[in-house]
Amino acid sequence: MDEPRAQADLPYWLYLLECEGGVYYAGIARDVEQRFFQHLWGTGAKFTRARPPLRVLAAREYPNKGDALRAELRLKALPRADKLAFFSAVAHG
Repeated sequence: MDEPRAQADLPYWLYLLECEGGVYYAGIARDVEQRFFQHLWGTGAKFTRARPPLRVLAAREYPNKGDALRAELRLKALPRADKLAFFSAVAHG
């Protein structure tokens, strides 16, 4: 019975992938490594089925899904040149 509660306490990660063609893909997951392989095997997002990922460029932990989703929206709104710097910023703001 404690399983759902323990699952709810797990953090979410915002991640940035470099994909074929040099394009970036951003998403959130509880386990970035597992999600990377889902993208690689074609069971992730439609975007990464067309442009398979090459590597994880960056990832940042968030305490919950809501915070991770808000950060994902902020990241996706940035120009490509600023996306990596987003992860090195000190504040999660």
